[in-house]
Amino acid sequence: MINCSLASGVVPADLKMAAVTPILKKSGLDHLNMGNYRPISNLPFLSKVLERVVASQLRSHLDINGLFEPFQSGFRPAHSTETALLRVVNDILLSMDAGLINILMLLDLSAAFDTVCHEILISRLSDIGITGSALSWLISYISDRKYYITIQGFRSATASLTQGVPQGSVLGPLLFIIYIYPLGDIIRRHGLQFHCYADDIQIYLTTSSDRLSLPDSLTECIRDIKKWMSLNFLKLNDNKTEILLIGSTASAKRIDQSFDVDGIHVKPSSLIRNLGVLFDSTLSFGSH
Repeated sequence: MINCSLASGVVPADLKMAAVTPILKKSGLDHLNMGNYRPISNLPFLSKVLERVVASQLRSHLDINGLFEPFQSGFRPAHSTETALLRVVNDILLSMDAGLINILMLLDLSAAFDTVCHEILISRLSDIGITGSALSWLISYISDRKYYITIQGFRSATASLTQGVPQGSVLGPLLFIIYIYPLGDIIRRHGLQFHCYADDIQIYLTTSSDRLSLPDSLTECIRDIKKWMSLNFLKLNDNKTEILLIGSTASAKRIDQSFDVDGIHVKPSSLIRNLGVLFDSTLSFGSH
């Protein structure tokens, strides 16, 4: 059945039905706020087996042809949150030794997996050399999907999924990092450093201790990111965008205590949680 599906470029309709369960993103969040839930898709067992076969071949294609974003650690073999953090911490420590202040900005996307445009995703897949029956299969995979909501034994009516990739699937996260691949080039164009873990984006740069404002390169970069996201049906969650100034205590105090980054008003935090690790302004990890 798996070989038949791959050869024909068609995913059986029964394998594209998802039972979606809303899961609270973090314990302690307001359970009455629908924005605090993540929709997790429970898919048929055979669907996941089929997806694993395709995901393995797709990863191999990306790896052999050097198509992975070098600074994307999400959903890649031999990569993890640790690799995403290790490079960032190492770069920051080196610049601290040079007496510089580091500006670390964490970007958060709103419902990123749920707003992926299928037409744009198909174009991205074609751009990286996916053709023929392989492309037909992936088009079939994301097209005509159905879902229903299940909560405490109750089931909703079935509805069609016209955008997004299913969270809880094997293939969805890999398709998502292909979808956001152009982001890396946008950030590099502004001369900034970055590292991503799926849709968690760390952007960082250094500045001298006598500079009293954010470098223009960061503001312009965020402006271009927001413009690109708007064109690709993605959106930054302004309320969850965070900035941390890292350096000596005396140096950090010389930087303005609030910033406006292309319409996002951000006050630097004294402590942020970055991929599960607590960062403070001196990178002591004492709070962690």
